This record gives sequence, C-alpha cells and structure tokens, in this order.
Amino acid sequence: MPTMTPQNSNLARELFLLLVLATLWGSSYSFIKIGVETIPPITLIAARTLIAGGILLAVLRHRRVRLPRDRATWQRFFVQACLNSVVPFTLIAWAEQSVDAGLAVILNSATPIFTFLLAVLITRHEQVTLRRLFGVMAGLAGICLVIGVEALGGLGENLMAQLAIILATVCYAGAAIFSKNFKGLEPAVPAAGSLISGAVILLPMSLVVDRPWELDPSAASMLALLALSAFSTALAFVIYFRLVQTLGSVGTTAQAYLRVPIGVAIGIVFLGERLSPTAWIGLICVISGVAAMTIPARRGATQARNA
Repeated sequence: MPTMTPQNSNLARELFLLLVLATLWGSSYSFIKIGVETIPPITLIAARTLIAGGILLAVLRHRRVRLPRDRATWQRFFVQACLNSVVPFTLIAWAEQSVDAGLAVILNSATPIFTFLLAVLITRHEQVTLRRLFGVMAGLAGICLVIGVEALGGLGENLMAQLAIILATVCYAGAAIFSKNFKGLEPAVPAAGSLISGAVILLPMSLVVDRPWELDPSAASMLALLALSAFSTALAFVIYFRLVQTLGSVGTTAQAYLRVPIGVAIGIVFLGERLSPTAWIGLICVISGVAAMTIPARRGATQARNA
C-alpha cells in the first residue's frame, strides 16, 4: 500500500479546496434563486457586494495588507466592478426570477469561451488551435441548445432572461481580460476593491429603486443572501487566490467545468428543478467546450515541465 508523502498530501488538500471552490460558486445560483423570491435583484446584489467586500477588507487588514489610495487604481477598481459584479451579478439575479438556477449555471459557465473570443478579437494574443475551436463550437452549440426551445417560441420572458445571463457571461469574460491591469497587486486587493466599488455603485440605486426599508424579506431569502455573500463570494475569493498560488491559474480554472454539474445537481436536489432533454444535451456540450478551453494540452504540459 503506497504511503502518503507530504507532497501528495498537499496536492490532495489543494484538489479538495478546488472541489470546495466549485461547490461554493456552483451553489451561488441556488442562493440567488432563493434570495430574489423576496429581495429585489438590485438590493440583493448591493447587499452581496457590501457584505463580501467588508469581509475581504477585514481579511486584508488581518493580513496587514492595505488597499491602494491613488485615484488611477480606484478608477480601475470601478471599471472592474462594473464588469465583474455590478452588471453581471444584477443581470443574473434579475434573470433568476424566471430562469431556474440549473439553466443559469449552464449558460454562465461559458466564460472561458467568451474570454477566448474577446481576446482573439481585441488583444489578438490568444493562439487559435483546433482544440480551442472545438471548445468554442461545442460551448456555443450547448448554449443554443439550452435557449433554442425558448427562441422557437418567440421572444418570451424566459428567453430575455437567458440572454441576460449570456450578457453577464460576456461581462465576466471582459473582466478576466481587464484584470490584467492589476499585475503587481496582492490578488485579494482588486477583489476587495472592486466589490467595495460595486457596493458604492449599487447602494444608491437600491435606495432609489427598491426602497429597501419597505421590504419584508423572508428568513430563507435573508439566509440565502448571507450564504451568498459570506461563502459563495468572500470565502470563494479567498480560496481562489490561494489556489492561484498553489495550483497555478491554469489548474484553478478547472473549477469552471466542475461547477456546472455541481450547480445543476444542487438545483435539482434542493430546489426540485428539472432539466429538459435538450438542456441535458446542452449541458454536455458546454462542459465539453469549457473543458477543451481550460484543460492544458498534454504535449504543452510536458514541454513546460522539461523547459
């Protein structure tokens, strides 16, 4: 029987944390679904960004890491907030008023595909390979299968909500490209800065649009909001930044295709959701496409090890 070496033990721990991260992000869609039952989307996301940003700020202070004070960096934080939280978080929350959490996680999982497309069209730094082309085609085919039934039925409420999730996915892709502007900063710093910036943007909107003092949220929605903020946002970011340091950015992207079946399963088990046969096929296509985009090629990995 093989013995567990310290190196294998460390790898097992990091892979376990990767599974935890995928679960935290996969469950966020179910938390949102429960939250928007009695909390309007803008107020839900304003509270999410405020609570999560506050938790990350406390973590940074505990680690004695200070946020930048220059205006230029905070301007970039606000741009990142719009791309990574304000717009996509709100669009997804609005969409989940009529779309199941399972469908939301499928549609939103295509971020690596749109990141690649935007990088090819805008920065032109991504190499186009047959494998990546397959990933793009499979992912887009999966998205079309998921929303295809709604499209055939006309521009109904569910179709508009699904398209909102697609737009949120494109925003995440833009955020991934824009995040390269934060090189040299402690990774948790732009996360905290952008979440705080998002709260600054969303809180006034919440006060004007939703008048939150007049709301009567259920206990379930409040618990979902707290879980969404503390676990699926703040804790997930902390784990994510740790994994970037231990597994690397490529290894950490494995959560992108792990969280899809996990998120769908959570919606089925806890919310009683059901996917149509077409959506199941779309799920398989999206997972295949995202995996092709994020799993490193064996030959490239071997060359990297030998370099």
